[in-house]
Amino acid sequence: MNIAIIDYGAGNVRSVQFALERLGYSGKLTADAGEISWADKVIFPGVGEASSAMAALRQYGLDEVIPQLKQPVLGICLGLQLMGSYSEEGDTECLGIFPAKAVAFPENLKVPQVGWNTLAALKSPLFRGVHAGEYAYFVHSYYVAVNDFTVAQSEYGLPFSAALAKDNFFACQFHPEKSGKTGEQVLRNFLEIQK
Repeated sequence: MNIAIIDYGAGNVRSVQFALERLGYSGKLTADAGEISWADKVIFPGVGEASSAMAALRQYGLDEVIPQLKQPVLGICLGLQLMGSYSEEGDTECLGIFPAKAVAFPENLKVPQVGWNTLAALKSPLFRGVHAGEYAYFVHSYYVAVNDFTVAQSEYGLPFSAALAKDNFFACQFHPEKSGKTGEQVLRNFLEIQK
């Protein structure tokens, strides 16, 4: 299987690559639009700040490519937020795959939220074999509210989208590559999704 990991300078790509290797797969780090378009599966990770990440995507022409992909695509962390329409972080217009906004946690909550949170309201092939109450690892200061495309929820002072899905696009606010057996199962499920 040809797996492209989008490498646009927004962190955590190696940990995703290592997580795939633990599952017996090989992922190629690339920012090449052709390689990404031809891959069987695409993983779109991200750690960092929304406006600079979008600027990097535009620099590589990937802001045009990613929304047009027809194969299964998995956004991770900032990747999920960039797949929405807008982020409050840096007043950023995003990719518009999901009609959802990333907004800052309320000021009374410590940010970033770092650590293990439980998953609930699971409803996607992404979570086959994963049970409500299992833990996943989060690091984020912004969140997407629960909406029509939410396929997993978590809570940090308020409920938020732990995962989204629409057509061939999937996204996790948590880091499956750092979430132990639960995260491995999510990655395995993604890799087994058929076009």
